[in-house]
Amino acid sequence: MKRTLAYILLTFLAFPLAAQYRDVSLSDLHSSELAAEMKTQIQTLSSAALEGRKAGSEGEAEAARFIAEEFQRYGIDLLPDGQFGIKQANGDTLVSHNVVGFVTGSDSRLSERYIVVAARLDNLGTSELTVNGEKKTSIYYGANGNASGLSMMLQLAKMINTNNLMVRRTVVFAALGASLEGGAGAWYLLNRSFPDVSKIDAMVNLDMLGTGSSGFYAYSASNKDLNAMIRSLEQTLQPVYPAIVSMEPVSSDHRLFYDKEIPAVFFTTGMYPEYNSSRDTESIIEYDMLERELEYIFNFTVHLANSEAPQFRPSELTVKKQRRQKDVVPYYECDTKPSFLGSSDPIFFLKKWVYVYLRYPKEAVRDGVQGSVPVSFIIDERGKVCDVKVVKSVDPLLDEEAVRVISASPDWKPGRVDGKKVKSEMTLYVDFKLERKK
Repeated sequence: MKRTLAYILLTFLAFPLAAQYRDVSLSDLHSSELAAEMKTQIQTLSSAALEGRKAGSEGEAEAARFIAEEFQRYGIDLLPDGQFGIKQANGDTLVSHNVVGFVTGSDSRLSERYIVVAARLDNLGTSELTVNGEKKTSIYYGANGNASGLSMMLQLAKMINTNNLMVRRTVVFAALGASLEGGAGAWYLLNRSFPDVSKIDAMVNLDMLGTGSSGFYAYSASNKDLNAMIRSLEQTLQPVYPAIVSMEPVSSDHRLFYDKEIPAVFFTTGMYPEYNSSRDTESIIEYDMLERELEYIFNFTVHLANSEAPQFRPSELTVKKQRRQKDVVPYYECDTKPSFLGSSDPIFFLKKWVYVYLRYPKEAVRDGVQGSVPVSFIIDERGKVCDVKVVKSVDPLLDEEAVRVISASPDWKPGRVDGKKVKSEMTLYVDFKLERKK
């Protein structure tokens, strides 16, 4: 590939809008294990050893290797190495990398459609300064720009992979190299390496997410369908809600997707004092806010992967009108989700009903049979549980018991779309685990 791309400095637009944070306490949200893992990832990606991850440098290449190793550790399938070259004005060729993983969707029809979640891999590198007559090297560590977005992407990949049966489309995760070289990595993905760009339904861009106390923002170039999805989550309990902004907070890789007329939403915490300086170190990252943002973006990504595809150019049919044409609405597409004993969290149903009344088959215990049984079921307009089915058999004994306990569920409060009760469908894993004898 021969293409000259000019170096672009990111330009911020200041805006006064602030994100609305809710003071909620979620046990999973403030997991010390999660915070420690994200801290380790951000420290690694913004370490002095990587020398600011300048595009084409060994530091950027090492960051790409680290991302690939983390994907593999999480069980994420990888596409072949996305190495590409950029012809420079001086005639040299800059070599960079995209690291791309994916989680296959659970819907046989929609699994060949894609949602891309991307984060910028590179930063500014280093610069030589003269202080009191001495030459010193200053490193642009890039902890918030953009080790924070890369860690967020890795955690999303792990969460989506863990809950893959709840995601209908295939979700592609991309660490995009040479982003500061005119979005070269995004351009290469969209014009050279991705097999069928026409099947990408939407893109989620993660860039600079580590300073949430100053705000949390969503920019979609005023795409009505994406903004409607963002607003629909305001009707659900979330640890944080982004402020939708009409001015682009910063130029980033989402622009290359706009060029292909692919709807894209950009999540960021915006401008921060340490931007593009050697003070952009891991010490400025606000992990409590980062975890809240992660929870929201995970829920948004699942919603996006399960919903009608947003349109790049507004059509007469809105997302809600399209929903009304369905007999059964996926759980994540309900305006008001079905609830069990006052909670719309599926985990609550598992804890308060399924695992309370589950009876581990004696024959399965005897034979040491265990596993996670994926079960789909419908909650009708009256709140009755019906059409309970095993999505993928693990063992007939376990399958039968999982179906039995869910079929015996008390009534739910049905889901609603546009204020009307609807049939809604969800899929849950029922875990059968044997305790090891000491």
